[in-house]
Amino acid sequence: MKIFGDVGSGNCLKVKYTADKLGLAYDWVSVDTMKGETRTPEFLARFPMARIPGVEFSDGRRLAESNAIIRYLASGTALLPDDGFAQAKVDEWLFWEQYSHEPYVAVCRFHMVYLGRPKDARELWRVERGDAALDLMDRHLTGRDWLAGETMTVADIALLPYTRLAHEGGFDLTSRVNVRAWIGHCEDVLGLMS
Repeated sequence: MKIFGDVGSGNCLKVKYTADKLGLAYDWVSVDTMKGETRTPEFLARFPMARIPGVEFSDGRRLAESNAIIRYLASGTALLPDDGFAQAKVDEWLFWEQYSHEPYVAVCRFHMVYLGRPKDARELWRVERGDAALDLMDRHLTGRDWLAGETMTVADIALLPYTRLAHEGGFDLTSRVNVRAWIGHCEDVLGLMS
């Protein structure tokens, strides 16, 4: 399996964390979006959506979109429950992450880290929605270790990278004690350094 991505991207890290947790063998193919490497004819022939991450399996099949990839990789493992309703609860968080978390927390981080903009140049509406997403997570994690069930699932892996790096987008996790504890649990299970 080849994973096409950038280790600075939270969406790509989701795939890396999932593959590593499951002990899957892969070759990492570094792709720099800032240099237009997702727009080359070679890349577009593999992944017409022109985004990373992308995975190419040994049989030639390809899959794009981080949450589709991690869900596929986790199928039949403890990271994705067998029960249909439990899977739907995981999906609920996967869809929420892409619609209500990533466009705000990750984009603020992108503006600051990749474009070099100062914290005070962030779009206020984006900051407000990012804070709302982090607050929702903090409330949901009250009295629980994981987002969707009794053990880590791909829901946790999907939300970990950009939440863990939220400070790079100007978000303060100090008062969000449940989120910080959850990050610690995820880091422990995945063997990540804090």
